[in-house]
Amino acid sequence: MSTGSGADSAPAPAAHDFPSAHESHPTDRTASSASECPAPAASGLPAAPAASRGSAPVERRTPERRKPGMFSSLRVRNYRLFFLGQVVSNTGTWMQRIAQDWLVLSLTGSSTAVGVTTALQFLPMLLFGLYGGVLVDRLPKRPTLLVTQSAMGATGLALAFLTLSGHVQVWHVYLAAFAVGLATVLDNPARQSFVSEMVGPGQLQNAVSLNSANFQSARLVGPAVAGVLITGVGTGWAFLLNGLSFIAPIAGLMLMRARELHVVEPTPRGRGQLREGLRYVARRPELIWPIVLVGFIGTFGFNFPVWLSAYADHVFHAGAGAYSLFNTLMALGSLAGALLAARRGTARLRVLIAAAAAFGALEIVAAVAPSLWLFSLLMVPIGIFGLTVNVTANTAVQMGTDPAMRGRVMALFMMVFMGGTPLGAPLVGWVTDVYGARVGFALGGLISALAAATVGVFLARAAGVRPTVGWHRGHPRVRFVPREQPQPVVTAA
Repeated sequence: MSTGSGADSAPAPAAHDFPSAHESHPTDRTASSASECPAPAASGLPAAPAASRGSAPVERRTPERRKPGMFSSLRVRNYRLFFLGQVVSNTGTWMQRIAQDWLVLSLTGSSTAVGVTTALQFLPMLLFGLYGGVLVDRLPKRPTLLVTQSAMGATGLALAFLTLSGHVQVWHVYLAAFAVGLATVLDNPARQSFVSEMVGPGQLQNAVSLNSANFQSARLVGPAVAGVLITGVGTGWAFLLNGLSFIAPIAGLMLMRARELHVVEPTPRGRGQLREGLRYVARRPELIWPIVLVGFIGTFGFNFPVWLSAYADHVFHAGAGAYSLFNTLMALGSLAGALLAARRGTARLRVLIAAAAAFGALEIVAAVAPSLWLFSLLMVPIGIFGLTVNVTANTAVQMGTDPAMRGRVMALFMMVFMGGTPLGAPLVGWVTDVYGARVGFALGGLISALAAATVGVFLARAAGVRPTVGWHRGHPRVRFVPREQPQPVVTAA
């Protein structure tokens, strides 16, 4: 969203826009930042003179800000090891998700039992997510991840042993799902926080975007591999491969060079740290409002299993093939959105608001799509904008948070985002059953769009700006300009 370019316009000041994450908070206080940042003026060192006596003036040139390449963070060796490990383990995780649901369905014949399995996997995040963030802030991130990744790998291997030996029962699957959920309580905020320690603040958005691209790529490959394994040799082998897949991220963590990490010192143990984290977020509009927006969209706008299955069966009467097509096209859109986000150098809140509004509007348009092919094509931009909302909010919140608070803040972010869908799904499902798939889908889009507009208003007021609409080179353009301050009335003495 450029405000103009070329000789006829100067760069807009920061106050004319929602601040980017880099502008809204100081740079991370990491161990390596002292060597990367110039000495501040208060350091006691004299400023360099503009020109030496008797010499020609020295021309000062402002360095050009270059956008990072799409894969620039992969040049960092530690992050490259992490990324490659996640490619393998994410694929295994998607394989286990499909095999787990299929196993429960084959053992019980009940879709409700499948829903219980999913709920058990998300329940620990809802119950203990904030406490997990407190623990993550107290613990060093890399050893914590070694423990959580090992625990999830062991769970997959245990489930594989029970299934392949023929002794598996449905309560075993329930217990395994709950155990994975417990590990996720620590693993999720630790992984989110550890990204900044691997790449530093300058590459954070690129790395977060590539993590999302990684996950979406696995979402395309994992279920397909799981389907082949389940059909050919059984669900137990999918569990086995998932358990073994965790060798890759564990090896990557162990091969990292500790001296190259932007290490954040763990927060000392103390009382009231959970309340402290909540107060920290509540006092910062640039943190609380993106989290609120993600909560509304996660709760009401991301219930695609409910809507897409209903459209495939009840609206277009196209069966499981159409449902698979919808999910594949959305995953492709999400992958494209992640790669596009990787090209952006900052996480601007105006991008978050615009993407959320577009996401809601596209869901409303898709809700009334008259044909299967038009509905299918709309899944691609919905995937792009949905992923843009997730990545931009994630990066903005991380960059706007003090490193000592990052574990607690990201735990709150993930709890709101991941925990919202299981809470909203029953309500959205009821609306879809009673009033039809089109009404349910449109309602989700409408709530998402209204949430984007409301949060945008509050963020604009917090930043002291207001939107203006005008024309630039024959095209409409929205800009944010400072609010007019009332002039003081001066009276004669």
